[in-house]
Amino acid sequence: MFPRSPGGLERTVGEGGDRLRRSRIVLAAAAATLTLVFAACAGTGEEEEPEATGPTGATAEPTGPTAGTGPTFTTLQEGILSVGSCLDYPPFETVEGGVEVGFDVDMVNEIASRLGLEVQWVRADFDTIFTAVAGGQFDMVAAASTITEEREQTVDFSDPYFNSRQALVVNTEQTPDLTSTAELQAGDVVGVQKGTTGAQWARQNLVPNGIQLQTFSSATDGLRALEGGAMTAFVADEPFVAEAIGNLPSLAVVEGIDTGEKYGFAFSPDNPGLRDAWNAVLAEVIADGTYKEIYEKWFPGAPLPPEFEPTT
Repeated sequence: MFPRSPGGLERTVGEGGDRLRRSRIVLAAAAATLTLVFAACAGTGEEEEPEATGPTGATAEPTGPTAGTGPTFTTLQEGILSVGSCLDYPPFETVEGGVEVGFDVDMVNEIASRLGLEVQWVRADFDTIFTAVAGGQFDMVAAASTITEEREQTVDFSDPYFNSRQALVVNTEQTPDLTSTAELQAGDVVGVQKGTTGAQWARQNLVPNGIQLQTFSSATDGLRALEGGAMTAFVADEPFVAEAIGNLPSLAVVEGIDTGEKYGFAFSPDNPGLRDAWNAVLAEVIADGTYKEIYEKWFPGAPLPPEFEPTT
């Protein structure tokens, strides 16, 4: 059980040293629907900043189906598309056996191939990934990133390529009767990943009610802490937690939080040609049914949103 502590303060892992416990649970009938707040690719915490490649001014034109029809574009290194990502956020991007895999990975590989580019992945901390791409440390970001007005002040996003939701995750052994955010009480502790829309949603909607936030650099680390009884609940992207809790049997998603947000690939504002070329091929991938194939591979049984249905 979790003892209460006053205030709606935000805490960072390692601060304070004490673990809050919940003293009681008040049942309520409310249940909220959700859609992922910021897409949050799980960073690894103490990662080094990615190394800048240094622009070469290499200009290219699309190959394959888009040859001769799409805009020209520039990459930092000729023939190479450097992609910043946390690579710790299944089913969107992760590393298995030394190979990058996931929904975002397949999408990037498909679009890059049609643009005549070889993909080079760069591991980066999600909390600084947008300033990094804007600063020319890589060509683009593929990190399950929600398009937000705040982020658009730093980067240019592609057209949306995924719809998602946030989710409330609980430890069913510690709080078996907690089923929604409406049942959280002042003094409860909710974990979030820093720099994400999930963290922003929790800060705006939970902290005013006296709920404390505990932040993590990695959503995976946060879920493991929840499994260990270190907090009351955790808020993160629904597609990610549905995959991540598969090996954490005490955890369960009890509520989806609909925020109407969409994922986009991010580019430096100084490289509109690459963004435009990417959008042209993204539309082609959706229209010819390739997007649907990739979606059904990584989200079997999930309904395909109508805006991503093939048209050719």
